[in-house]
Amino acid sequence: MILRQGYRFRLKPTQTDSSLLRVFIGHSRFVWNDVLALNELRHIYGESPLNYKQMCEYLIYLKEENDFLKAAPSQALQQTLKDLSVAYKNAFDPKLPARFPNFKKKGRPQGIRFPQGFAIDGSGVRIPKIGSVGFRKSQEIKGTPKNVTVANDGDKWNISIQTEREVSDPVHPSTSEIGIDLGVTRFAALSDGTFIEGANAFQKYEDRIAFFQRRMARKVKYSANWYKAKRKVARLQRKLANLRSDMLHKASTTISKNHAVVVLEDLQIRNMTASASGTVEQPGTNVRAKSGLNRRILDQGWGEFRRQLSYKLEWRGGTLILVDPRNTSRTCSECGTVSAENRQTQAAFRCISCGHAANADTNAALNILRRAGHARIACGEKPLGYSMKQETQLAA
Repeated sequence: MILRQGYRFRLKPTQTDSSLLRVFIGHSRFVWNDVLALNELRHIYGESPLNYKQMCEYLIYLKEENDFLKAAPSQALQQTLKDLSVAYKNAFDPKLPARFPNFKKKGRPQGIRFPQGFAIDGSGVRIPKIGSVGFRKSQEIKGTPKNVTVANDGDKWNISIQTEREVSDPVHPSTSEIGIDLGVTRFAALSDGTFIEGANAFQKYEDRIAFFQRRMARKVKYSANWYKAKRKVARLQRKLANLRSDMLHKASTTISKNHAVVVLEDLQIRNMTASASGTVEQPGTNVRAKSGLNRRILDQGWGEFRRQLSYKLEWRGGTLILVDPRNTSRTCSECGTVSAENRQTQAAFRCISCGHAANADTNAALNILRRAGHARIACGEKPLGYSMKQETQLAA
């Protein structure tokens, strides 16, 4: 199989290199916004958006009208248009939860990709029209580099290197299955009775973030003091992102190594975190409580956790199965009775039919695993890690 893997390192550009990179990112942002505006205008007049080939032809016109674009690497600008073309395709694909591309704003974390013309030599990378730039090489790079992306994150620079290599088809060393129930109080409950605590990064630093944001709001916008305050906010937000990313990577790596089949709920996170404010004519209810719940859900990083589990299991020869989440918290894992009265509190589950008592999240994880078992039995396969009693219940 072809294994594609990305490596991210801290880039160490000089002051001159940083200035050039910011200029090139500005050129890329200009091209993105200009073509996006043209496509929105075409949409108003009922015309289809430009495809990638047409975008590249329009780029020639843009360079003629805007001489400053000629200073940027041409392939980097073409890659920007390719990203925009892919964004439009994903937005029109009903199977993908993608939105229409937005305009890029100066001052936000942005990057630029170089598909060709770069070269990696030890702990340095040669970037077109910039030259050799060092980076902090924290691990060996395996495979053939296909492209590099340089991104600005506040006052720091990162470089991402995508590689490609051919490996033998993996066979997972384990034969166990596990069901996972994602939550807010606890990040995840596993069907084997164990739990994973969340980072809750935003919850821990919420007051501190609000403090620095208030200080930033009191400054004159775009003044030197405003930029200083903005950098402090960016550093704190980067710290939160790193804490969350560290927890998600550790949890997904441990689970993908120990279990061949992982079963998750197919949660529609975008719908779950929709605003409850409503409209002026029909205002929503419990808006403040729903807003707090939305922040807690987004702080967990469920979508990123699912993405990481998917590719890590694929690398190791495992499988990720998504099941319908309906009534997993109300169903008894012993007798199958479905009732809202089964879950008496947030943590306690007691079946009103058979009296089975367990942790509510662990019970939900068992139900999630069982639903994957139903799918396996329908296909004539035996679910791994199930007792004869459970198989009899599944067949019934």
